[in-house]
Amino acid sequence: MDRPTSTPSPATGPRSFRLVLEYDGRDFEGWQVQAGARSARTVQGVLAEALASIGCPDAKIQAAGRTDTGVHAEGQIASVEFERALEARVLLRALNARLPQDVAVVEVREVEPGWHATDAARAKLYRYRIWNGAVRSPLRAGRFAWIQEPLAVGRMREAAAVFVGTHDFSALRAAGSSARTSVRTIRTIELTGETGHQIVVDVLGEGFLRHMVRNLAGTLIEVGRGRFEPGDAPRILASLDRSQAGPTAPAHGLTLMRVWDGVGD
Repeated sequence: MDRPTSTPSPATGPRSFRLVLEYDGRDFEGWQVQAGARSARTVQGVLAEALASIGCPDAKIQAAGRTDTGVHAEGQIASVEFERALEARVLLRALNARLPQDVAVVEVREVEPGWHATDAARAKLYRYRIWNGAVRSPLRAGRFAWIQEPLAVGRMREAAAVFVGTHDFSALRAAGSSARTSVRTIRTIELTGETGHQIVVDVLGEGFLRHMVRNLAGTLIEVGRGRFEPGDAPRILASLDRSQAGPTAPAHGLTLMRVWDGVGD
């Protein structure tokens, strides 16, 4: 039997593991445990509970990115550090036996002691999904933002190109962001799909501000609706003014797809 018992194994010094997680964000108040909000259900919180139940109550947990309330992940990366002697395959099975149904660990690797997911993350791919059908789609309800009116995909693609590169993204920065600088680099934005069907916006970048991808998606949706022109995109970006961009798109349309960290690349 390779599931760990409730009695901890002898400590062998701090050990670090890299976890790949998948989760449905609808019932989580984001990734991070919030100080003074013990009742808030977070992904980090349920992972900490699962680790505590296998004899690692003081495990240090870090994520490559702090997903917001309602945001999903297919490839979130987390690092965990503790002193209990466990093999990666045992840790994988033990955590999944204890985690709730809306979160799972899909891969575990032991890494060098002190390896931290936050510091290791070099790039992240976020995907924003839009259902542009005239009728709501129950099977897409939890993963796609429903925009009923037809969206002009070509116009959206033209505007998206303006945001590629290194810019001050203050116009797409949510209030309350603690980031020291609003300068970020977006490597690519790929917009696929067609009017009246599924539309997908893939944003690959080296780092993101709070709500930045959702604010970008909301701005592109306004372009698709005709409320902004594609030519308004440079003005919006240069304004450094959040009020000049589109509304924040719904959280359930956003998924963290992949993180490049030099380990699983």
